[in-house]
Amino acid sequence: EGHSYNSGVWLPEGAYEIWCEGGVNMSICPKNKSSKGHRDQRRANWRMAKMNLVRCPKCGELMLPHRVCKSCGTYNKKEVLAQD
Repeated sequence: EGHSYNSGVWLPEGAYEIWCEGGVNMSICPKNKSSKGHRDQRRANWRMAKMNLVRCPKCGELMLPHRVCKSCGTYNKKEVLAQD
């Protein structure tokens, strides 16, 4: 008695209202501290990938593949955008 079961969490009476209004942060709580080595291993793949640039077949400018060329306005050897 004196406890309620709300959304899968057993809370004391009246605590659910506080919990719903953001009074208590119910976030992830790890059982043990992660070491610096494990933390760094997890973050090892956060690096940015190198941009894959190709040459436009019409003008030879570097561009992203499968995109309209910004300098000449062509895509797949067809003029898509009219250039000034």
